[in-house]
Amino acid sequence: MTATGLKLAAGAAAAAFLLPAPAHAAEALPGAAMSILWGLPFAGLLLSIATGPLFYPHLWEHHYGKFAAFWAACVVVPMYFSFGAWPASDALAHTLLLEYIPFILLLLALFTTAGGIYLEGNLHGTPATNTVLLGIGTVLASFVGTTGAAMILIRPVIRANDDRVYNVHVIVFFIFLVCNVGGALTPLGDPPLFVGFLKGVDFFWTLQNILVETAVVAGILMLLFFALDTWLFRRERPMTHPKDPTPDRPLKLHGTINFALIGVVIAAILMSAYWKPGVSLHIMSSHIELQNVLRDLIFIAVTFASLALTAKSFREHNNFSWGPILEVAKLFAAIFICIVPVIAILRAGHEGALAPLVALVSHADGTNNNAAYFWLTGVLSSFLDNAPTYLVFFELAGGDPQKLMTTFAATLAAISTGAVYMGANSYIGNAPNFMVYAIARHRGIKMPSFFGYMLWSCGILLPIFVVVTLLFFRA
Repeated sequence: MTATGLKLAAGAAAAAFLLPAPAHAAEALPGAAMSILWGLPFAGLLLSIATGPLFYPHLWEHHYGKFAAFWAACVVVPMYFSFGAWPASDALAHTLLLEYIPFILLLLALFTTAGGIYLEGNLHGTPATNTVLLGIGTVLASFVGTTGAAMILIRPVIRANDDRVYNVHVIVFFIFLVCNVGGALTPLGDPPLFVGFLKGVDFFWTLQNILVETAVVAGILMLLFFALDTWLFRRERPMTHPKDPTPDRPLKLHGTINFALIGVVIAAILMSAYWKPGVSLHIMSSHIELQNVLRDLIFIAVTFASLALTAKSFREHNNFSWGPILEVAKLFAAIFICIVPVIAILRAGHEGALAPLVALVSHADGTNNNAAYFWLTGVLSSFLDNAPTYLVFFELAGGDPQKLMTTFAATLAAISTGAVYMGANSYIGNAPNFMVYAIARHRGIKMPSFFGYMLWSCGILLPIFVVVTLLFFRA
């Protein structure tokens, strides 16, 4: 992509924002008329994320932002030439203003506050200790979000195991449980469930309806982890352990003001859901409601408050740096842009290029195929952002929250669990996955590559998901 091309695209975008709207307002991208080729930039971005750290790590580390910008431009420029300045700008504005900015501001607030919570001292990373830490994180995830729970616990978990010969599996199971499965019980836990809450699903519906499924998945994973960690721990005994850089010491919690700030973040999310003043700012066809603007401003305020109220030494002890959140911000900006045409094709349903996939969610007699809803929502959530993927299948199932919570409760449960659980299938399935990966890598843990991680997830998670299908979603 040449500099001239990028300037033309930027100029078209600026003009579209400044020009008045057409008489019939901005139309959505014509997903039914879009070929599968529109998904190539997204596939290219995924391939770059997968191969960069493995095959050209030095180049990737210093230039991943340029890779992200290139693939995003491969979507933006063709959109302007194919659909015109207004529709393309409108689609991008909707994605960036209503999805990406709230998404990254929430992550920033949770990343900053969690980074200010310092657990002085150190636990010894025995199988029992590690299992307890993962259990605490799994429960915590549904109440402070998967991102919040991950950011609070990942550094203590890393410190507890920094003298272990084998510690990669600890981080992998941490991603499975704390970054994904644990967030399945409330709308605060994971973004797709919050989307359902905003669409009218009761706050406690997930707790009442998918508690058993979540307990089964989390229970199996905890047992597998304890068995694996015990086996590896015993293998380490004859080996020479590395010197423990953080010797065991009594525990003392610092930066507790950040727990209150996380409470403010949760309160802001609930406020944006319940308070409906009916005031909104219109940018193109996107309606930015007052409560959501206030929520996002609170996220920013919480970020600055955490920096001001937390001693710098606490973050220094946590080895806190802005590198992981910057990496997530840049790569997910490109991901959100590159999935715009993919989501448009999915929204076209039976009329789109992905119609064969969409057709799988119904039986021959027209009834819902809950197993297909579970697997299709899950597989797409493994690589696409799971919140819009949840919304697509929510709408395909009828979009009526009252019917989905009652008559079609099994279908809504399949969509919800698929979106949350299978976010663990890849590093980009859920934002905290990549943040934990980045933090662990920055702390010297030799994390598996993109495909290496998927060998773990496919080998461990897919058989569990088959069990879930047979137990809960056969009908």
